[in-house]
Amino acid sequence: MPNRHPELGNLIGIDGSLIDATLSMYWADYRKNSKKAKVHVGFDLNRAIPRKVFLSDGNGAERPFVTKILSDDQTGVTDRGYQCHKRFDQWQDEEKNFICRIRASTQKTIIEKKQVATDSIVFFDAIVRLGTIGVNQTKRSLRLVGYEVDKVKYWIATSRYDLSAEQIATAYKLRWEIENFFAWWKRHLKVYHLIARSEHGLMVQILSGLITYLLLAIYCHQKHNEKVTIKRVRQLRIVIQNQLRATGSEYQNYLNLKNQTKSSTIAKT
Repeated sequence: MPNRHPELGNLIGIDGSLIDATLSMYWADYRKNSKKAKVHVGFDLNRAIPRKVFLSDGNGAERPFVTKILSDDQTGVTDRGYQCHKRFDQWQDEEKNFICRIRASTQKTIIEKKQVATDSIVFFDAIVRLGTIGVNQTKRSLRLVGYEVDKVKYWIATSRYDLSAEQIATAYKLRWEIENFFAWWKRHLKVYHLIARSEHGLMVQILSGLITYLLLAIYCHQKHNEKVTIKRVRQLRIVIQNQLRATGSEYQNYLNLKNQTKSSTIAKT
């Protein structure tokens, strides 16, 4: 698959998605009289394909999976649910790069402010420490980028100093690729329609869905130079159905010929 954004580095969108479970799935703890499992996915934003997947119970915390999903040369791109100042320090200590949207109300202590262009969507770019002093402030400084799109302001905390502020904004916008993937995965591949009940069986089912998606991604790229779309999947389904009909017709002709030959042989005997 082609790397569509090499200038941004190796971007991995990280997110979790809940799977409705049955009460008999006792391992999928969520709340009283409710069972859910949770799948944690690392999604290659440069190539629009999944890379890693983990399974936990519905109450499984999402932030610890960042370290498990990311390799040293990758940058995790996450939404506000992953904001944790202790984790920001930990990820930097582990040399794990991140681009994470944070809440606008987060306390910011500015260490060094950078200039931004007046005609840019970016309105803020600075080295800061996040949180309240003595309570939850980050021990290590990090970069904070603010930008505005369609009257919505986004605040992005990151350990990436090599990118421009506009590139940081672009990298975060690419995070929506994983949201599109989850929606497509649920709606069209029916991955969350339970077949298995055990943790192992559900993981096999999820992996089967990932393999199917990867095969579709390869097909759409090689045949049409496009990302996966339902239009191409429907076209592929028609091709497969036509091939099956043709094969079935050929097989039926073979059986008819075989029966005729057999009947002729018996008649002569």
